[in-house]
Amino acid sequence: MTDPWVALEPGADPAERVRVLRRAHETFTSVGTVPRPVRSVVAESWRRSARAGVGPDGTAGVELTGGDLGSYRAEHPLARVMPLFRELMGTFAADGEHLLAVCDAHGRLLWVEGHPATRRRADGMNFVPGARWSESAVGTNAPGTAVAVDRPVQVFAAEHFIRRVQPWTCAAAPVHDPRTGRVLGAVDITGGDGLAHPHSLGFVQAVARAAEAQLALLTPARPEEAALLTALGRDEAGLVLDGRRIRLSRRHSEILVLLTRHPAGLSGDELLCALYADESVTPVTLRAELARLRRLLGPEVLASRPYRLTAAVESDATVVERRLETGALTAAAEAYTGPLLPGSRSPAIARLRERLAGALRAALIAHRDPDLLAQWTHAPWGEDDVEVWRALAAVRPTAPVRARLAALEAELTAPVVRAAGRTRGATYLQRPPA
Repeated sequence: MTDPWVALEPGADPAERVRVLRRAHETFTSVGTVPRPVRSVVAESWRRSARAGVGPDGTAGVELTGGDLGSYRAEHPLARVMPLFRELMGTFAADGEHLLAVCDAHGRLLWVEGHPATRRRADGMNFVPGARWSESAVGTNAPGTAVAVDRPVQVFAAEHFIRRVQPWTCAAAPVHDPRTGRVLGAVDITGGDGLAHPHSLGFVQAVARAAEAQLALLTPARPEEAALLTALGRDEAGLVLDGRRIRLSRRHSEILVLLTRHPAGLSGDELLCALYADESVTPVTLRAELARLRRLLGPEVLASRPYRLTAAVESDATVVERRLETGALTAAAEAYTGPLLPGSRSPAIARLRERLAGALRAALIAHRDPDLLAQWTHAPWGEDDVEVWRALAAVRPTAPVRARLAALEAELTAPVVRAAGRTRGATYLQRPPA
């Protein structure tokens, strides 16, 4: 092959290529070695699929349906370029008895459209909106692999890792956020052997580039009147207000988080109880903090009696909550950049912090997605979370995962240690001295 990303060059015999690939696939799934005729991009994908615990007889799972799917799609950036995808690819898909598919950055299918008979066939392997088609879920496939390697790719016949997908051929290209470069998802064309041609790969790549250009035109800079509060994973929140970037003190961060949670406002007494565990703090202290905050934000932004924000403020914590409520777990995990104001000792902030982290953590454990669980355990706030490590070990029992879980469980069962004249039980956050 002169181009390792093209599945079948012009002039090659598709039937013979299928026979070679099937033998290679059976060799890999039985003894774990990849024969030479397999393209390097496919061989590497097969190895990643096997490490993720994907079996050749598996199937895709449907994660979102109905209203949850609709809410997630409506919020996704690629919804804005679906009309473009349909204009450029719709006729090609319908006339060629192919499917147009669009997935998010984690391989979850958002839209699957095209020839009705082909859609009915695809339904049999759960190639449907809301299904997870990442490599870690169903192995080698064009949309999942394109997202995994961040470049256009074709997957032909028995190059697919799961056997029930091997009658199909697909080509996909990742689509990036034009401002940040972040992968938003991929656009895919799926159908028969006729797609195993360099033109189909170039076609989806051109469509992806057109979508990125369209997104650049459709994504204006944040309007000056919009306000964004960033409080996850940082002790001092950041606020973007009227084009200004403001770094808030710890106390002002707590006040703004609470006021964004109570748009109708809070009285002075309510704020005092929410902010201070020490009952000796006087209302005068709070009023002084609010006066300084009003000078910082402007009197037109912070009103009193009750204390409330007059401008709409979007909090990153609220974004995570909203995505969790709609079932968009991957998007919620992506938006969660750490505990809410982790250094705050405010009683109300501590409750919000634990509630948000607990809800996301419980959803991850229940969902059992190995990629999302691994993302949590490799973050500073989750590296010692034994329950999440147990969930990860259940779905991805690799040697490093089992070793880390064994170390954490050993710490949990370690004998009691003496500290400051008192006896306490050692936990994963309290390691006994060497």
